[in-house]
Amino acid sequence: MSRFGRWGALLALSATLAGCGGDGGSNSTIGSNTGGGGTATGTIDGTCSLRNRQNWVWAQMNEWYLFPDTLPASLDPSGYTTVSDYIDALTATARAQRKDRYFTYLTSIKEEDAYYSSGSSAGFGWRLTADASMSKLMIAESMEGGPALAAGIDRGTEIQGIGTTQSNIQSIADIVRADPNNGLYNALGSDTAGTTRYFRVADSSGGNVRTVAVTKADFTLQPVSPRYGTQIITDNGQRYGYINLRTFISTADPQLRAAFATFKQQGITQVIVDLRYNGGGAIPIADLFNNLLGGNRQTSDVMGYVAYRASKASNNQTTYFAPQPESIVPTRLAFIGTGGTASASELVLNRTLPYMGANTGLIGANTYGKPVGQIARDNAQCDDRLRVIAISLQNANKQGDYYNGLAGVVPASCTASDDLTRSMGDPQEASTRAALNFLQGKSCTPISASASAQAVGTGPRKLLQPDRPSVAQRDVPGLF
Repeated sequence: MSRFGRWGALLALSATLAGCGGDGGSNSTIGSNTGGGGTATGTIDGTCSLRNRQNWVWAQMNEWYLFPDTLPASLDPSGYTTVSDYIDALTATARAQRKDRYFTYLTSIKEEDAYYSSGSSAGFGWRLTADASMSKLMIAESMEGGPALAAGIDRGTEIQGIGTTQSNIQSIADIVRADPNNGLYNALGSDTAGTTRYFRVADSSGGNVRTVAVTKADFTLQPVSPRYGTQIITDNGQRYGYINLRTFISTADPQLRAAFATFKQQGITQVIVDLRYNGGGAIPIADLFNNLLGGNRQTSDVMGYVAYRASKASNNQTTYFAPQPESIVPTRLAFIGTGGTASASELVLNRTLPYMGANTGLIGANTYGKPVGQIARDNAQCDDRLRVIAISLQNANKQGDYYNGLAGVVPASCTASDDLTRSMGDPQEASTRAALNFLQGKSCTPISASASAQAVGTGPRKLLQPDRPSVAQRDVPGLF
């Protein structure tokens, strides 16, 4: 039985799939390196100078990047004031081809390890979504244990204004008008515990407008909400399982097992898998998810394939199913997705298609389109972790080129809106309702494959995401 990376048996320590505007992924590495496969831009001298860090990045890219033909023959790093700007320049051609949309990036080893091992993050603990004009800011979700939920701010609440004091609150429209690119991010403050902002909010129930001070704090994100993440829904005389996974981190393992143990005990064979905001994460959790949905699979059945560039083909790997004690035998699956559904989330759905076919449906909107994963290369002395796209992913039928989202791959889909007026998993919430209808065999309007996800979200609203997201924001898009 093989696991790849965090997938990793061959590289023994890791790789990842993750999020939208970039990618996050694993808290392990394929080795702590201060060198690499040689560099065309200078030597690596063991210091943490900007030039040395850039040279180290080039060495890793030159050795591991999945699309080596897109790299410039040489690129003088002296014209770039940050390592990230240099990486963006190196990947510009692949980005123009939609193969690497900021998926290769530099992050902090310490920050990433803290998030992937426990969900540790600092913020208000809410997920924000905005309309096309960025003038209507709404709460898509609030996290248990976070300051926002403690202040009574939950899904469907509108944030009408932000200030550093109660007396200087500015409207969202004024903030965006003054600075369309960074105004909202600056208004929300730095991602450090203790940062306080004053918000004018309109509550989802009754529209009561109030002013509330919320202070960012360290909190542990629950991958499966204890409020609505696991449910048994009775509808039209039939029982259905509902599971909502926010992110693929290690603490999701016991929560997913508990959910599927309940499904198995209740004899559930039709399941709604809600990944509408899930930007990805660690592949062992994706493997577990597919195994929990594969109770009738054999250990000789292929779950999927992983392929490196030609020069690294000796690392290619086949992953097989390993049914778990909690695994169920599904007859129909409805995956709720949006443009915020990426990477590991897409992988789980794609790997069901060879075995479920049209009994797997995509509900909601087209997904982001990320059929590739990163490995981690560490320059430990500088706390630099390069997440470099190095892996192509395919299901058992060798389907894997869904760079424009899964709507063009799945044989069955149903368009539905993301209804902020109701809790996710509520049978009357628009996407949940459409998922139930699909499971019941009712007709629907398919998702247009041409409407590929261009941003972290589709349709009239999208999840708010800065250009340089944190580790948590990459896999939990919209999180602040």
